[in-house]
Formats: sequence, C-alpha cells, structure tokens
Amino acid sequence: MSTEDLDKAPSAPLRALRRLPWMVVAPVVAVFILAGTWGSKPGAAILVVVGVVLAGAVTSAVHHAEVVAHRAGEPFGSLILAVAVTVIEVGLIVTLMVSGGSETDTLARDTVFAAVMITCNGIVGLSILIVALRRHTAAFNAEGTASALATVATLATVCLVLPRFTTSAPGPQFSGAQLAFAAVASVALYGLFVIVQTVRHRDYFVAVDATDDDDHVAPPSDRQTLISLGLLVVALFAVVGLAKVESPGIEDAVDAIGAPQSAVGVVIALLVLAPETVAAARNSLRGRTQTSLNLAYGSAMASIGLTIPAIAVASIWLEGPLELGLGSTQMVLLAITVVVGAFTVLPGRATLQEGGVHLVLFAAFVFLAINP
Repeated sequence: MSTEDLDKAPSAPLRALRRLPWMVVAPVVAVFILAGTWGSKPGAAILVVVGVVLAGAVTSAVHHAEVVAHRAGEPFGSLILAVAVTVIEVGLIVTLMVSGGSETDTLARDTVFAAVMITCNGIVGLSILIVALRRHTAAFNAEGTASALATVATLATVCLVLPRFTTSAPGPQFSGAQLAFAAVASVALYGLFVIVQTVRHRDYFVAVDATDDDDHVAPPSDRQTLISLGLLVVALFAVVGLAKVESPGIEDAVDAIGAPQSAVGVVIALLVLAPETVAAARNSLRGRTQTSLNLAYGSAMASIGLTIPAIAVASIWLEGPLELGLGSTQMVLLAITVVVGAFTVLPGRATLQEGGVHLVLFAAFVFLAINP
C-alpha cells in the first residue's frame, strides 16, 4: 500500500466507529449534546441541531425498548418503557420545582394532566386509527384494558380533581395529611396494578391480534438485552434533557403567539412522551393493539402514580403552595375522556370512529391549552 493510500485509509478507531450501529451511537451523541447545551439558551441554529439529535434519541429509545420487550415479553416490555420514561420525567419535574419560583406552583399538575391527555387520547386514538385503517377493527382484551383505564381514572380523580373541592387548605391544594394520603394511595394502586398485569392476570394484557413476523424471531441474548436496557435509559435521559434545552425556544414561541405559559408544559410533555408515541404507532402497524394500549394507559398510570408521591416527598423542601387541582375546563376534558375511553375499551373492539373521537378530544386539549 502506498503512502497516499495509507493517508486515505481510516484509522482503527474510525473503522470501529463505522461498524457501530447508529442506534448505539445516537444516545451517546445525544448525551454529549445535552452536556454542551444544558443550562444555556442556545440560538436558533443550535436548537435545530438539538431537535435533530432529539429525534435520533427518540428513535433509538424505541429500538432498544423493543429489544428489551422482545426478551422480556409482554406486558413487561411496555411496562419497562413507561416506567423508565416516567422516572426520568419525575426527576426533571422535581428539579425544576426545587430550583424554580412561583411559576412552578402548577408545574406538576400541568405536566401530569398533559401526560394523561396525550396518552389516553392522543396515543390511544392514533393506535386504534392505524389498526382500524389496515384491518377495519382493532381487537384487544377488554378485561385488562378496562382495568387499566379504571386505575387511571381513579388516580386522576384522587390526585387532580379532589384538591379543587377539599377545604382543609386554601385554593386547589391538599393539606399535608391529604397529600400524604394521595401519595400512599397512588403507590398502592399502581403497585397493585403492576402485580395484576405481570403476575395474577398477565394473559389479560397480551396481544390477541398480532401477526408480526418478529414474534417468530429468536429473542436477544442476555448480553444484548442488558446493553439495550442501558442504552434505553441513556436515550430516555437524553430525550427528557434535550426537551428541557428546547424549552426556552418553546417559551419564546408561546409568548410570540400570545398563549399561556401552561402551553409550554404541553409541548414539553409531547416531546418527553415521543418514545411511547412512536413505539405505540410501530406496534399498531404490526397489529399489536394491546401492546399499544398497554403503553398508553401504563404511561398515564405511571405518570400519576410516580409523580405525586415524588412531589409529596419533595414538598418537604419546596417553598410556596403546590396547586394540584384542575381547572373547570380541564375537569370537563378529563371526564369526557374517561367516559369515551370506557365506551371504547369495554367491547374489546374499536373502529375508526373511536379512534377519531379520541383524536378530536386530544386536538381539543391542545387547542384549549394554547387558546383557553
């Protein structure tokens, strides 16, 4: 080989880097970008780069979640993704509330409610719509899905509706004892559901209509699963962090259109929940309606069941009031979501109509968040 050829030949580290799948590289790159932009207010060009890296981290997170899900089997796969995203999201909320001022009094409420609307209307509606377009109807287990919806409705009512009507503390707030009760009840109810979902009645949460060829592929090895699990956590951490980096640009855009600050929380929640949304859509394309619904309702449940206890503990150090009670418009949207959700899941089959209704409710939530 000539000297010129040696100069053109890639070095050993570069050759090794080229052999790495981009699904492995993307989370690492995202973390480096996050470290370089955290705590700053980047310009428009940097925000574009952050957005591209954020999209790559989301896609990578979904890929590694599917690897873990294939090894663990349903419903463990969707449970792992939902809990992983929510744990990181809770850490972000608590950090912002501890470091923030009076503007964060409603941050937990707005974020949790946005997560419920995005998952129970946006993800559910999109999943049903995709399957119904391909197969006319979307079939799933009514027993497991109905119990998940009932748990979400109970958690949302206890933690987000009751504070508006209690009288022990002024405003839409819980007293210390009431907040402690809500936290314990949330953990207990969520823990009970996980036991039912993964042990007692696991068959209620397994897909009944999947025809994907991936079901016949040998599951990954323990080593591959552990690597994907680690990269999943890294990717989700980067997704939540990069969503926070994008928030200044989002705030400027919200101010420019004259929308309230609560709209910022909606946009950030959309970014944070992007991995679940993409994963649910991909499962729906494969005919796995049950897996998509497990992701949707499991994410909503984890968002409430983990956030409220974490906020209850953090309230020991937080200054100022903690407003959890929803406003009248939000309560109406929550009530109609529960009613429509019940009519959707109880028959065990859904059509384009049900998917469209949920998506219209989701659109109404987004529109009213921007234009209350």
